[in-house]
Amino acid sequence: QLQFVESGGGLVQAGGSLRLSCEVSGPNQDYHEFGWFHQAPGKEREGVSCISPRGGTTSYSDSVKGRFTVSRDKVKKTLYLQIDNAKFEDTGVYYCAAPLFLARCVFDSKAMQYWGKGTQVTVSP
Repeated sequence: QLQFVESGGGLVQAGGSLRLSCEVSGPNQDYHEFGWFHQAPGKEREGVSCISPRGGTTSYSDSVKGRFTVSRDKVKKTLYLQIDNAKFEDTGVYYCAAPLFLARCVFDSKAMQYWGKGTQVTVSP
């Protein structure tokens, strides 16, 4: 099964930038859609971005559109989330995730099958 290890989180000032990485291992990863989810303190986990297997199609939640960029590197087997113009409300744990094989990535955490342990991002005002 797929496994994820996120990294790159940390403290960033509002307006700053940060790049999260997610190392992927497991079978058929080249055929999987991947997603990034955000869980703010005291809130439910929410999808922020999805990316197609070849990386040609991406989607973003309204709250991050224009500020976040998702990408994937098949050679490095790594998923990325570039955070620009960080906002205080971006604070929380970021997880990479994947649905079942050949299923679509959606912003509903209940529909995603595989999860990493997350990386903490803290945006200071």
